[in-house]
Amino acid sequence: MNTSVKDLIRSRRSVRTFGGAPLRSEDRQKLDAFLKTVDNPFHIPIEFRVLEAKEYGLSSSVIIGADTYVAAKVSRVPQSEIACGYSFEKFCLFAESVGIGTVMLAATISRSAFEKAMDVRDTEVMPVASPIGYPAKKQSVREKLMRKGIRADERLPFDTLFFENSFAQSLSPERAGIFRDALEMTRLAPSAGNRQPWRAVVCGDRVHFYEKKTKAMQNNPLGDIQKVDIGIALAHFDLALKEAGAIGRFAAEDPGLGTDDQTEYIVTYEGDR
Repeated sequence: MNTSVKDLIRSRRSVRTFGGAPLRSEDRQKLDAFLKTVDNPFHIPIEFRVLEAKEYGLSSSVIIGADTYVAAKVSRVPQSEIACGYSFEKFCLFAESVGIGTVMLAATISRSAFEKAMDVRDTEVMPVASPIGYPAKKQSVREKLMRKGIRADERLPFDTLFFENSFAQSLSPERAGIFRDALEMTRLAPSAGNRQPWRAVVCGDRVHFYEKKTKAMQNNPLGDIQKVDIGIALAHFDLALKEAGAIGRFAAEDPGLGTDDQTEYIVTYEGDR
């Protein structure tokens, strides 16, 4: 990606209205090559496939003008949803860099057709899929209403999402130190229903990430879809830090901070001292 990660994060928008033109062969080749290299820091393999809607009978009630999709499946193992979200967002940012629109979909796709096309086994799950194509010049009325309904262009304030040393102390951008830009990129991440379930507590050179659960999105047979959102946010955080030259790692090291019953510890980022 020649464009900076931060610029791609700021420019990318979820696209539901496409122009209808098929992907140019050179762009399709770039996507195919990139999908073979997509990784995640959790070392969980994600299988991507490019699928033609007409061949497999695929559809989405919210998509106009796209006949090609990318879907991903993963084994049902701990942190699989997070890994899938991370890897899929990495792909979406690459697609943005070559002018291709994407939007992650979970509930608004012909799921049985997608799962059949992906050969999803009982031990696997296909959390999300995305159309791929060139965005239309104008959004459809349906897309405009959908974006307005979820306030898609708005995000919660920095000091609502991020904390210092404990959940009792909000974190300002000025006090975020080396994590300031990476946390701002985290804040801008897309999420299902724009619910923004990520929370983070900065403790020195460690950042502890949490999921603020939404009751309406629990008990999903696909697993915890909001963990896919957490994975998206972690991709923004990690990729922004890497671009800035920072070195660190993710590990499950619960610091035991006090939380409410709707806030679940996910993972910790530890920067090199």
